Amino acid sequence: MMPTSKLDLTPSQTVGPFFHDALLAEDRSELVPPEHPEAIRIEGTIYDGAGEVVTDAMVEIWQANGAGRYNDPADDRALPLDESFSGFGRSKTVDGGRFSFTTVKPGPVPGPDGRMQAPHIMVSVFARGLLKRVVTRIYFPDEGEANAADPVLSSIEDPELRETLIAHDEGGRLRFDIHMQGDRQTAFFRCQR
Repeated sequence: MMPTSKLDLTPSQTVGPFFHDALLAEDRSELVPPEHPEAIRIEGTIYDGAGEVVTDAMVEIWQANGAGRYNDPADDRALPLDESFSGFGRSKTVDGGRFSFTTVKPGPVPGPDGRMQAPHIMVSVFARGLLKRVVTRIYFPDEGEANAADPVLSSIEDPELRETLIAHDEGGRLRFDIHMQGDRQTAFFRCQR
């Protein structure tokens, strides 16, 4: 009989095919019903470095409510809290790499240094071939002054790269495409967790 030895942990694996079925059983793309008086629709497509659509990715969003308050115990600011609005959404890519969310436009929130940030939605993308999620943000095209003063957005020196974080108004909906690599790559942030 061979002696038993301690098994070492293996390095991180890429997101495998299991995640698509395991995590996307429940549709969480509607944070509010479409008939909600403040509902907005965000649609986009995920592209890989070759410009091909990514058909089996998952997109998660996390945001404050319209007053700028998160539905999280850590946010105890004296702002209105809508208990029915979680601020969390999840959408799989369908029909050629498309994802969508029905939500509300968030209010401004303070940053880590206390300065106010422009209204934005935090976005995580999980897909085959990634060791870890990639993180980006969606900013709003009608918030020019707030976007210019936003400490995170203004920290991106390249104006073309900064522009990748601003959704485009397409008359009744917002378009936010995500390019994982290449000439049109979306700006991604280092995740703190």
